Amino acid sequence: MSARLSRTTPLAPEARPAVDPAQLRPRIVHFGLGAFHRAHQAVYTENTAARSGEPWGITAVAPRSAETVRALRDQDCLYSLTERRPEGPRTRVVGSVVDALAMGPDAKAVGTLLADPEVTVVTLTVTEKGYQRLASTGGLDTAAVAADLAAGPDGQFTTVIGALAAGLAARVRAGGAPITVVSCDNMADNGAVLGRVVREFVAASHWPDRVRIMDRIAETVRFPATVVDRIVPAVTEADRLAAATALGVRDELAVTAEPYRSWVLEDSFAAPRPPWELDGALFVRDVTPYQLTKLRLLNGSHSALAYLGTAAGHTTIAGTMAASWGERLVRALCAEVAPTLPVGGPDPVAYADDLVVRFRNPAMHHLLRQIGSDGSLKITERWLPALRTLRAHGTSAPVLELALAAWVLSTGRTDAPTDPAAGALAACWDTATAPVETVRALLRVLGSTDLADDHTLTTAVADRLPALRAGRVEI
Repeated sequence: MSARLSRTTPLAPEARPAVDPAQLRPRIVHFGLGAFHRAHQAVYTENTAARSGEPWGITAVAPRSAETVRALRDQDCLYSLTERRPEGPRTRVVGSVVDALAMGPDAKAVGTLLADPEVTVVTLTVTEKGYQRLASTGGLDTAAVAADLAAGPDGQFTTVIGALAAGLAARVRAGGAPITVVSCDNMADNGAVLGRVVREFVAASHWPDRVRIMDRIAETVRFPATVVDRIVPAVTEADRLAAATALGVRDELAVTAEPYRSWVLEDSFAAPRPPWELDGALFVRDVTPYQLTKLRLLNGSHSALAYLGTAAGHTTIAGTMAASWGERLVRALCAEVAPTLPVGGPDPVAYADDLVVRFRNPAMHHLLRQIGSDGSLKITERWLPALRTLRAHGTSAPVLELALAAWVLSTGRTDAPTDPAAGALAACWDTATAPVETVRALLRVLGSTDLADDHTLTTAVADRLPALRAGRVEI
């Protein structure tokens, strides 16, 4: 099949974009051109534009992958989304992305857009490591952004935080039109986290007007918290072939996702925004109950399934759920963690019911290796705060201890999942003299000295390791 997806491609009516891309304007800048954005925020934005008649288009900025930018431009910024439904797949083309830029080579264009008063919303999906935070304080890691701090306000930035801070500074210098910057990454208090690292970048810069810029950012920029949810597996060549068959043309940037999606946003915007509620997004005063439920139950269960499933020889979430202990693990973890959640969010029992259905979806092939990547960042958010709360109240946490043991085991594998702290994690296995010492050393790498010094906890985790090494998951 030689023809490639484009705006001139003839498509079946059910496969066409919900809105004509030519009628949209670049009013949103999005950092992160990965599959999740294309299967989530871009879909909400397209459906919202179609239902409201408002021309909300997205300029997507890739922090690293110029190849993805080229591929998207080659397809007139179109791509397909296949929903993996139990009754069979459904494929259609999404048209809300109107342009694609590479953050480095297109630095000038990115800066111009961020200063453009027509752009009133910036969104981000750059994963936890894209925020350049210190594990010890949660603040900006100035060493990690040193090159950007030295680049000056008009430099070519290598980090999203540097590019965003410089863009907001340029906006202030051009008149300071209000704007809202929306983190869509899986972190507790993601809006506050993003606002903090941006402000700390400006404060650490050598810009002569940095104090005025910080004052104006405080007045004209909002960083609302959000909760995003949709399972988006890594795309395989088989997925691309299936999309091409469904469309009748090649699509190099096809994405797949589960049917379910949700988006909860703090109702705190400084400027006009898309009416995403027309497509089911929920705007609330406080997202914390939703945020913690999602982080600790869904994301927490996902990570637990990833590490325990790998230990037992499985490769996908659905395959792990088919194990005799899969559903029991999800329900037990949700029940164990539920007391740590604030009131006002989803019912934990009903939420666990939904998770079991979603994780069991036989059409999904979500790889455990993908979910297990960047574990040093993910479990710090997903497991450890709940574990601290339970231990502070004298409540046992056997499921979290089991999950933590599986993560410990994964860090010592020769085929360990990718992780920004991979070197430090691997070194813990070389220096420790006993399993419990390895557990303590790994927790210290995570910045969790309090847990590392908890003898009862580290012993319980270490005691789980022999069974997991043998591939036995005992709940």
